[in-house]
Amino acid sequence: MKTLILLSCLVALGLASPFHQHGFLDFMDDITGMQNEEGSADDFTPVPKKPEPPVVVPTVTYGYPICPFACQCHIRVVQCSDLGLKEVPADIPTDTTLLDLQNNKITEIKEKDFKGLSKLYALYLVNNKISKVHPKAFLPLATIQKLYLSKNALVEIPKNLPQSLVELRIHENRIKKVPKQAFQGMKHMNCIEMGGNPLENGGFEPGAFDGLKLNYIRISEAKLSGIPKDLPNTLHELHLDHNRIQTIELEDLIRYSNCVQVRGPCHELGLGFNQIRDIENGSLSFLQNLREIHLDHNNLTRVPAGLTDMKYLQVVYLHSNNISQVGDNDFCPPGFGFKKAFYHGISLFNNPVNYWDVKPAAFRCVTDRMAIQFGNYRK
Repeated sequence: MKTLILLSCLVALGLASPFHQHGFLDFMDDITGMQNEEGSADDFTPVPKKPEPPVVVPTVTYGYPICPFACQCHIRVVQCSDLGLKEVPADIPTDTTLLDLQNNKITEIKEKDFKGLSKLYALYLVNNKISKVHPKAFLPLATIQKLYLSKNALVEIPKNLPQSLVELRIHENRIKKVPKQAFQGMKHMNCIEMGGNPLENGGFEPGAFDGLKLNYIRISEAKLSGIPKDLPNTLHELHLDHNRIQTIELEDLIRYSNCVQVRGPCHELGLGFNQIRDIENGSLSFLQNLREIHLDHNNLTRVPAGLTDMKYLQVVYLHSNNISQVGDNDFCPPGFGFKKAFYHGISLFNNPVNYWDVKPAAFRCVTDRMAIQFGNYRK
């Protein structure tokens, strides 16, 4: 009996169909069949799926909700340099305080390029191709203090410069003239860099610097034949190197005669790389508070007279001239003369003077012997 039951089971297994793997659609048919068994398909109402909101990817660069394309923005600083831009980009955040647009190909500053940037502190436009600036372009910049326009193609100083400016750098352009009203109302202006322009002495209109209380001005690498007459008398530093100045006359520095405070104006005078042959006696006596004077790379044949009267003078550059001798009283006051600050730098190298012919007493008011530089003269 047991044998018959076992044979019946084996026959039933042999007649069973083989196993088939269900695909995705097969599972769907199974699910539909299950639903029809429990109820008709018409009775099944699927739960509506809540639509997902569209994904919005904001234009964010370092925390800024808006930033000009390809620029980098971070904490009110917008950096757009070295991008080959041909114009000032749009969509500059209105709370920007520093805008860097240097090393591009911008040719023109238009009227509305800086619209809304009332909080801008510094604007860098160095090394572009700017030849034209709209007269109203800078009017929105009510609080700007630093404006750098160097290395462009400007032929004149832009009109209506912001009165809040403290520092203006406009060197290496094509400016030939500084009109009378160029800096009108700029009571806070401290520094002007305008070297590398084809400026001649006649290019400065009378009163061009009226009202300014500058501490620093550089007009180097220009075409000056003498010291400009109308520069502000508040200067701490005056740099006129790399020009065509041949002589310094008594009246050239007389407007600085009001320098009476120890820490007052006229601390540094740069006249290197000119063609100076003569400095009129008494010319330097107006610069009583001068600390440093550069007269290197000129055509001087002797140590300028008047250095002994400058009680605060500490550095004198006289190298690369034609000085053939140094007197006992060329640098230090004679006798018991008083000097408040000793020299800590005197350069006389590259001059036809033999150091062994100079008496040690000539440098009695120098801090130490290392402060004197003679070197070898080679023609």
